Amino acid sequence: MFALVPLIVILPLAGAITNALFGRQLGSERSAWLAVTMAALAFIVGLTQLGGLMGNGGQAVIVPVATWLSVGSLHVDWAFQVDALSVTMMLVVTGVGTLIHVYAVGYMREDVVHNGDPARYGRFFVYLNLFLAMMLILVGADNYAMLFVGWEGVGLCSYLLIGFWFEKGDDNIGNTRAAMKAFIVNRVGDFGLMLAMALLFWNFHSLTFREVFANVEHMLADPAALGVLAFVGVLFLIGAAGKSAQLPLFVWLPDAMAGPTPVSALIHAATMVTAGVYLIARSNPIYHATAEVYSFSPSDLVAWVGALTALVAATIAVAQNDIKKVLAYSTISQLGFMVAAAGMGAYVAAVFHLVTHAFFKALLFLGSGSVIQAMERGMHAAGG
Repeated sequence: MFALVPLIVILPLAGAITNALFGRQLGSERSAWLAVTMAALAFIVGLTQLGGLMGNGGQAVIVPVATWLSVGSLHVDWAFQVDALSVTMMLVVTGVGTLIHVYAVGYMREDVVHNGDPARYGRFFVYLNLFLAMMLILVGADNYAMLFVGWEGVGLCSYLLIGFWFEKGDDNIGNTRAAMKAFIVNRVGDFGLMLAMALLFWNFHSLTFREVFANVEHMLADPAALGVLAFVGVLFLIGAAGKSAQLPLFVWLPDAMAGPTPVSALIHAATMVTAGVYLIARSNPIYHATAEVYSFSPSDLVAWVGALTALVAATIAVAQNDIKKVLAYSTISQLGFMVAAAGMGAYVAAVFHLVTHAFFKALLFLGSGSVIQAMERGMHAAGG
C-alpha cells in the first residue's frame, strides 16, 4: 500500500504536463476530464494510504523515492512520510480538490465564453492539476526541504490562477495587481521559513522531521540552543502567517478573489491557506518543548496571533458588500481559529476544523460562483 504514495503526486503532475503539451490536440472537454480523472485517481491513492495506516495500527511510515540533495553534511532524500496528519491532509486536498475540478468543468466553460477567450479553457486545468500536485508534495514530505518545494509551488500556482484573467479588473490591470500582491506578501512569509530551515540545519545538521524532532529534547538543557529553538518557532509563525493569511500578512487573501471562483474555492478551502496550519501542526514538538520553558512562548504568540486575526477579519467582513470578499474575510477568521487552537496545543482540534472548513467553505464559494454566473447571464440577457 505505502509504495503507491508517490503516485499521489505523479498523477496530477502527469495530468498537468499532458494538458500543457497536448491539450490542443485533446480538445477542451477531454483536457478538462483528464484533469478531473487524475485528481480522482490521486484521491483513490490517498484512500489506499488510509487503509495501510489502519492496517499497521497508525504507525508512521517513511517511503524513500530517491536521494535529492547530498552536499557536505546536508543529506536530503525525496521521501514521503505517511502518518495520520499527512494522510488526513492528502484526503482533504484530493477529495475536495476533485469535487472542485468537477465543478470547474462546467463553470469555466461559461466563464471563458463570458470573458471572450475560449482557448484559455485547457490552460486553467493545467494550473489546477499543478496546484494539486504541489500541495501534495507539501503535505506528504518527510523533511522541511521537500516541504519548501511544495510551499513555493503552491505560491507560484496561486499567482498563475489569481491572475488567470490578467487583462481584466480595474484599469485592465486589477487582476494582475492582485496576483502580484499575493506573490509578494507570501515572499515575506517564505523568508521566515527559509531562516527557520537554516537555523534547524545549523543546530541539527538535518532537515528531516524525525531527526529534528528526536533531538529537540536534548536542547532543553542548553539555554542558548533553546533560544534558537524558540526563534525557529517564531519564524515558522511568520511563514504560516504568509500562507494562512494571519496578521499582519492577511492583506493578499481578499484580493485573491480576482481569480475564477473554482480558484477561490481551491485556495481558500483545501490547499494553500491551510499550509500554514499544517506547518505549525507538523512542527508541534518544537512548540511543545519551548512552551514548557518560557512564560511567554512561541506557542502563546501563535495563539494570540490566531485569536486577533479571527476577531479582526470577522469585524472587517461585516462591512463588505461583495459576496466573495465576505467569504474571503470569513476564511481569514476561520484560519485564525485554527491557528489559535494550534497555539494552545489543541492540534487535533485545529486539524479537525481544517477538515470541516475545507468542505463548508468550498461549498460556499462554489455556491457563490453559481449566483455570480446566473447574475451575469441575467444582465447579459437584459442588455446590461
